[in-house]
Amino acid sequence: MTFEYISNKINNINVFALKGELIDRLQGEMLLKEVDEAIKLNENKILLDLSELKYINSSGLSIFLNILTRSRKAGGDVAICSVNKKITELMVITKLNSVFNVRENINEAIKLLTANCE
Repeated sequence: MTFEYISNKINNINVFALKGELIDRLQGEMLLKEVDEAIKLNENKILLDLSELKYINSSGLSIFLNILTRSRKAGGDVAICSVNKKITELMVITKLNSVFNVRENINEAIKLLTANCE
């Protein structure tokens, strides 16, 4: 299975809906490039919608951490929503569930990012 994403904006939040399997750093290069472009425009609130992401490994988690670091360095934040059971277990094992703002759905994540960055 391949990896792809769709990006859009909701309330000045850059939303990236991820789909497929994120298992290789090269797969995430365009995503990181788009995040960097948004941050250069002072658009530093990022939402990762994982509702259609089936699997992620350590390379994918590294991409998430890069996005988080870049956003926070620019004064923003990142939220993750709609995480499936397998990815949730991986985040708990790696303790990344305590590093990221994880929300049940996109509406809760948007509310969090809007409140945190006003």
